Amino acid sequence: MNAHTAAQDDDIRSETVRLLAELRCCTDEQRRQRLRHELVVANLPVATSIAMRYRSRGASLEDLVQAANLGLVKAVNGFDPDRGNEFMAYAVPTIAGEVKRYFRDQGWDIRPPRRVQELRPEVERASAELTQTLGRSPRVGEIAEHLRVGEEDVIECLSSAEIYHLSSLDAPIGDAEHLAVADTLGEPDPALAKVDDLMTLRVLLDELPPRDRRILALRFFRGWTQAQIAGDIGVTQMQVSRLITKVLARLRAGMTAA
Repeated sequence: MNAHTAAQDDDIRSETVRLLAELRCCTDEQRRQRLRHELVVANLPVATSIAMRYRSRGASLEDLVQAANLGLVKAVNGFDPDRGNEFMAYAVPTIAGEVKRYFRDQGWDIRPPRRVQELRPEVERASAELTQTLGRSPRVGEIAEHLRVGEEDVIECLSSAEIYHLSSLDAPIGDAEHLAVADTLGEPDPALAKVDDLMTLRVLLDELPPRDRRILALRFFRGWTQAQIAGDIGVTQMQVSRLITKVLARLRAGMTAA
């Protein structure tokens, strides 16, 4: 975070606290409406920042900002200033919920069950209400208890937020102009095709007598000559050649049968 952004956040926080303090003391409804308007204006950068989190999902940033601003207005109108200065704890999930609702209204790329679609708005409302009551984001169990539904249903609703619109492989990543999602995907590893063979070969090697395993290790892993191996195990070079041929034939037969 740069100094300008940090200073801007401090200004927003200070102005929000000041406006909330005035709201708590104000009894004139027209004045209260003006204070709410000023509270919305002061926190517009917050709404824009939240909208930016969803800019890679295929929707235009302008539409996302409008949805976020609507969520900010709802947060200002729904927040009870008598509860203190924890406006952000209530506003952030409310704004994010409105942006997610925008995606829901635009249609689903992968449509979840109807019960999830119908329960999701209730989960969002319960989350906003509990956030203000508890002064923090509610846990899954607390939302489930509040709605008298199972925790699995709440988890499914929260997870469904990720399938409103699937990202295109050609979608840019962040602010990178020439980097798309597809550019970050890995490619098939050619070594994967050998995994089964290697596992089978390992079993066959474990079944070999210790001397045969040693001969193979010296020849193919250490690079010893047949003459060196013959001197190591106490046989002739010709016998080493025959042993290697015999062992390799045994391994090939085992691989073929596997």
